Amino acid sequence: MKAKFIKTTLLTCAVMSFSLMCACGDSNDHRIKPSDMTSGTQTAQTIESALTTDDSTASTETTTPEESAEPSYSVHFVCAGDNLIHNYIYDEARARAGGNGYDFSFVYEKALKYFEDADIAVLNQETIVTDEFEPSSYPGFCSPGAVGDYVVDEIGFNVISMANNHILDMGEEGLVSTLDYWDTRHPEVIRYGAYRDTADMENIRTMEVNGIKFAFLGYMQHTNGIEHTGELGTRLVYLNELDTIEQQIKKADEIADVVVVSPHFGVEVQSELNEDQQYCTSLFTQWGADIIIGTQPHTIQECNWYEKPDGSKAFVYYCLGNFVSGMSNKLAWIGGIGDLYVEMDPETHEITIKDPKIIPIISHYGEDYSNVQIIPYAEYTEDLAQSHGYEPLSMDYIDDVLKHVPEEFLSIE
Repeated sequence: MKAKFIKTTLLTCAVMSFSLMCACGDSNDHRIKPSDMTSGTQTAQTIESALTTDDSTASTETTTPEESAEPSYSVHFVCAGDNLIHNYIYDEARARAGGNGYDFSFVYEKALKYFEDADIAVLNQETIVTDEFEPSSYPGFCSPGAVGDYVVDEIGFNVISMANNHILDMGEEGLVSTLDYWDTRHPEVIRYGAYRDTADMENIRTMEVNGIKFAFLGYMQHTNGIEHTGELGTRLVYLNELDTIEQQIKKADEIADVVVVSPHFGVEVQSELNEDQQYCTSLFTQWGADIIIGTQPHTIQECNWYEKPDGSKAFVYYCLGNFVSGMSNKLAWIGGIGDLYVEMDPETHEITIKDPKIIPIISHYGEDYSNVQIIPYAEYTEDLAQSHGYEPLSMDYIDDVLKHVPEEFLSIE
């Protein structure tokens, strides 16, 4: 059974921006001091106004027969990192379709089983998705609509984060185009982290599943040096406006049982955490975040519990790496799928996160970046590792990278 679309509500709140430079490929460490992360372009008065905006017209609800049953107050939550679609991936998907669209099944088929029982499945869609622009690859990514159709209809992702550094690769026109794609082709999907206008930005995305309400917030560190002019009215959410982010996370904590924050932060193709990741995580959990899904470094990093001021525990995936990509760095071939359960006491509304884990996956391909696909670590072999395109891998190398994940959370299945 694919991830379920149960009940979706858009509620009012404010959101903002944090810009630096870094790109999916070669990168530098652009470190941010805590003192550099306090400035914003939206005043406290504007924030307060945004937070008190009447949301009576902004809320939409979809109900299903399942809602008439007593809710279980238990949610299976699964998340994946960067879905980074290089030309090798979409060119071969086009060839496999024999001239009739695209066939992406080969890329993802070995990962499908990890999403079958998910109630909520979250993906960072690292590229814009639209058929209004020609497909393109690094450094300016644009993926055909068939990518989005596959990850929703076949894998079962029902929540899409758009908070990443490639959202402006085709300019603001590309941003509008990908918003049009998600809103028209998949209106049942929660999308967040990039917005059509201020009113759209001020709606905190929420989803109620099995009696538990989740809120979703997303922030990107930068957009590869591409300025967001906002001439078409769109709004983005950058990380350095911490005054606004504090207001937003606290508001989300008021209206939802579980606050999910997706920050696109950290140094690319580096396994170790940097100060920015640790500093932001400390603030986000202090303000009310319960689950953090980090992306941007393109390789698997640490995950762990983080104690909140009220004594409860948040869970942090600092970086899940790539869901799939055609990158040429060995670290970028090693990613993970996050998996956990959320339970709520219906009387006290106390939230408990249970059995968090990372399921390691490999982006594997042959010579000349051919036949890119996701292969679970549990199915990977030394022969496959040695045959990896660009340069050979080894199981020992993969195991060394996976040591960044605490053993208690590493799940080989």
